Amino acid sequence: MSCERQTAKVLKDSGHRLTPQRLSILTVLRHGKCHMTAGQILEQVRESYPYIDASTVYRTLSVAKGMRLVSEIDIGCEEHVYEWLQEERHHHLICRECGKVARLDHKHFLSLDAALLEDHGFQADLDHLAISGLCQECRRKSEQPGSDFRGSQPFARSQRTRKAASVI
Repeated sequence: MSCERQTAKVLKDSGHRLTPQRLSILTVLRHGKCHMTAGQILEQVRESYPYIDASTVYRTLSVAKGMRLVSEIDIGCEEHVYEWLQEERHHHLICRECGKVARLDHKHFLSLDAALLEDHGFQADLDHLAISGLCQECRRKSEQPGSDFRGSQPFARSQRTRKAASVI
């Protein structure tokens, strides 16, 4: 079954209306090579549907997020980014100093998920997380004697936006 047919079936089976615009929004995200902002999705969808409104994109993303088809995450950019949730979950480590983004395998969260369920009866949605801190290189710089590296200064937002967008 094609990706589009599978997406259409999931939407229909859950009682949601299937419109060409909604399918286009989800297709753009599903086939995107990286995380995308709602603005980036809108820009691509407008190539086929020039009169689509940004609110349609946000509503569709909200529905898909509620169905756990899509994740929304703050990776330190000016806007949240969205990603189609694959079978294989992953997460991100984001350096608060240089803005470097590294991928983190879901296996690191399996024991946390089980512990939360066992200890608290809480089923966590650990689909896609961003964890901020210091990368290995920035941590080394901060530990060097005589270094004026602070390691705790927030990364400049405009630099972080460019850096995060280019890495993911």
